[in-house]
Amino acid sequence: MTLFKPGSARALLSLALCCVALLMAACASKPPASSPDTELPFDEAAAAATDSLVAQTQKLPAFLTKLSGKRGLVLDPMLDAASGQQTAATRLLEQRVTERMTAKYESFEILPFRASNLSKTPYLLTGTMTRVAPEKPKSPLRLDLALTDLKTGNVVAQASSLAKDEGLDTTPTPYFRDSPILVKDKVIDGYIATSAGKPGAPADATYIERIGAAAVINDATNLYNAEKYQDALGQYRSALATPAGEQVRVFNGIYLTNVKLGNMVEAEKAFGRVVAMGIAANQLGVKFLFNPGGTEFWSDSKVSGAYGMWLRQIAREGTAAKVCMTIVGHTSHTGSAPVNDALSLKRATFIKQKLATEAAELGAKTKADGKGFRENIVGSATDDAVDALDRRVEFKIVPCG
Repeated sequence: MTLFKPGSARALLSLALCCVALLMAACASKPPASSPDTELPFDEAAAAATDSLVAQTQKLPAFLTKLSGKRGLVLDPMLDAASGQQTAATRLLEQRVTERMTAKYESFEILPFRASNLSKTPYLLTGTMTRVAPEKPKSPLRLDLALTDLKTGNVVAQASSLAKDEGLDTTPTPYFRDSPILVKDKVIDGYIATSAGKPGAPADATYIERIGAAAVINDATNLYNAEKYQDALGQYRSALATPAGEQVRVFNGIYLTNVKLGNMVEAEKAFGRVVAMGIAANQLGVKFLFNPGGTEFWSDSKVSGAYGMWLRQIAREGTAAKVCMTIVGHTSHTGSAPVNDALSLKRATFIKQKLATEAAELGAKTKADGKGFRENIVGSATDDAVDALDRRVEFKIVPCG
């Protein structure tokens, strides 16, 4: 039986060769996949991490069975992993990831981080950026993206890339810029750990258990950033009323909004709760700013006007908790190491003396230490809002006796 007409074999061979040529041309035009260890311009690094994350989802049964329509992903705003802050740079990362996903991969829809959206889809997108060498201001940044299935509590996809810092704006958003403390608790630590988690591994339990409250906190923080302080205060109080609402971010938000609204009695109560939670967690870093090179508080009362109240609450809560503390001073990365070591110790000693004035028994229960710039979090050496956390004073709980 004749299967092909004369000459048909030759035609099929020509067609096959043509297909091979087209395939080779397509492969040649496609840029080679970059290694996660290759430093790329920021936009390219964000695209590489996004592409890798999406490629992993194409192997998941839940995504393969989606034959039509869009797959919704809820985006929990991305963070700087070292500080736990949202910055202009983390917002840029969100923007680039969102643009890449929605433009190149039409099956995805990025949903805002709201409680109502969490009920629409179980898929949660998180991301962080981390400076590889904090002691070097322009060292590359590692970008981490993760996709978590809230139904199973597992990370289902994770991707990383290295981005060059080519003048990125790391200024904190207003909430973090105005915060008197290092806002980094177990929930934020859990977010960071989840973003770097391995596919198939459980996401951080503390972070996932509080995801509903986190969505309400995010709404409140967006209102604060938009200078809608009364609305923000109401939303922070709503977050506080949720089962997992007693978080540092919530009381810090209540403090900030009350300060903006001039309600200083309520602000002081909220700051006291922030301090108490920080002491309990042994994680309290306060942004006391000093005059350049000195041990006196910043001269502008708009900045330092609340410092007396902060000290009063730290003394009150430290006394109530009956703890001993090491007061650790830090400086930004400007000037020589010996000068900064001495300066940070002098500033810590100044705070120790102030606390003893508020509560005499703390004089024997506190000691001063200085770290200079050896434990910088930001490391930009800009001496402005960007690296305010590098000039913090920490209160670390230590055994008494």
